[in-house]
Amino acid sequence: MPKINSNILSVFITFLLIVVVVISSLVTSHIVEQFEQEEQKKIELWAEATRQFILADENENIDLLLQVMEGNTTIPVYMVDTNYNLLLSRNVPEPKRNVERFYFNKINELRATQEPIEVRISDSVMQYIYYEQSSTLQWLSYFPYIQLVVMLALAGLAAIALLMVQRSEKNSLWVGLSKETAHQLGTPISSLNAWNELLKATYPNDPLLPQMDEDIRRLQMIAERFSKIGSQPTLESHEVLPVIQSAMDYMRARTSNKITYALNAEGAEHCHTMLCIPLFEWVIENICKNAIDSMEGKGSITIKLQLAENKLHIDITDTGKGIDRRNFKRIFQPGYTSKKRGWGLGLSLGKRIIENYHRGKLFVKQSQLGVGTTFRIVLRRIV
Repeated sequence: MPKINSNILSVFITFLLIVVVVISSLVTSHIVEQFEQEEQKKIELWAEATRQFILADENENIDLLLQVMEGNTTIPVYMVDTNYNLLLSRNVPEPKRNVERFYFNKINELRATQEPIEVRISDSVMQYIYYEQSSTLQWLSYFPYIQLVVMLALAGLAAIALLMVQRSEKNSLWVGLSKETAHQLGTPISSLNAWNELLKATYPNDPLLPQMDEDIRRLQMIAERFSKIGSQPTLESHEVLPVIQSAMDYMRARTSNKITYALNAEGAEHCHTMLCIPLFEWVIENICKNAIDSMEGKGSITIKLQLAENKLHIDITDTGKGIDRRNFKRIFQPGYTSKKRGWGLGLSLGKRIIENYHRGKLFVKQSQLGVGTTFRIVLRRIV
């Protein structure tokens, strides 16, 4: 079954919602217009019945007139004289205080928005009737807006669901890639271990063998790191400074002596936090590797630890090319890279490890083109 592009699906859902809202609004507007016409006819009939009731003498049968007048139980009406003084009102909820002021303001408001219905009592007496929409009609006129809000809420929920599906698919891709990488590394690492043991037996005094041991252990650690992606790693309380020092020493031994390293704890020498050491060291190493690439093999990397209430800030600063502010977030997207070689996964993986597994934050604190960049890691401190 062909996979539907998520962007096309989003556009289709948005278009469908717009069509539904437009059609619903047109239909509702038509219904409201019909209701308005019906209510106007009822008020005109009520006005005529009221006029005849006022003019009726004691011998006339007014039962029908009373039935028409009392039949209006929903439409608020106001009858005024030529000076716009209130004569009577019906279906109007009166306030408990300032009743006269209430009617004065209401009549002035209606005079500004509608033409009254004239009720001629005699050649010299004229009265006027104003009316408001019934509560049913008012709610019906609000319905398109209510429906629009509901549709927007549904669109928001659909967008969130779509993002969750995309994130789930992306996570599954990460997990699958990581697990397969760990699996593929397992076989050659086992073979290297066997060959290394054979070399130890054949050349026990070879000075290069300890270095081979270290490299094989490093490969095993890399495979372990990949195997942990996708599964919840075990976090334990560790002193942060020695872990960072270990990662820095590893990088120093494998980079040019034109790269200088500095580590400053600033009162956070014995600070503890919850860490998965293999994954956390991976993050530090990846940021340092990006810094080395940015500096093109010459410059300095400074790691500074600072305490901020219950948080630990780890700032990693380089003297590289810097990052354009527009790319502060893009550099953490999978596949984004400014290098000719590489997959653009290091920073994306680092952000995932810090934020998803360690419940911290990883972001670009500051950067200036031609000067350098500072990445900040924020973790919750224990001690």
